[in-house]
Amino acid sequence: MMEFAILGFLADAPLHGYELRRRVAALTGHVRPIADGTLYPTIKRMERAGWLRRDVQAGQVAAPRHVLILSPAGQAELLRQLRTPDELFISDENRWFTLLAFLHHLDDPVAQAAVLRRRLDFLTQPASFFWDGDRPLRADDFPHDPFRRGLFRIATATSRTEIAWLRDMLTTLTP
Repeated sequence: MMEFAILGFLADAPLHGYELRRRVAALTGHVRPIADGTLYPTIKRMERAGWLRRDVQAGQVAAPRHVLILSPAGQAELLRQLRTPDELFISDENRWFTLLAFLHHLDDPVAQAAVLRRRLDFLTQPASFFWDGDRPLRADDFPHDPFRRGLFRIATATSRTEIAWLRDMLTTLTP
């Protein structure tokens, strides 16, 4: 997910490593905080893959600044991942939100709609946090547990809102 977020933010604009870290943390940091020991090895790995490059610019006061720039290969990789996201990017809410943040880079309404349709298909399948054999349990199955009932209530409201938005977007994107 971090590599994807880096590709997405660098597709928006070249960034200094510190600014990139700040943006990735703002988008995904509530899920997993971004440590320098994670970010900079990822950046180096992406450089070796040819997805980004560094441009050294003179610093305002002292040391030169390293600005990260997305390469054509990095742009192609971002577009590949946007067109055919892994299943976890469809099913996992945090990954989905990261994908959604950069879906505008996929400049093809038909391809965008295909990604949204995958998410809609996922959300409209029977689901639950708890199961009784093959039967998904619902809030009413926990009459004496206000916390599980709350979990279901919040999740249901969120899913309904997202489903409505997805359907609206699909109407907009498809003629």
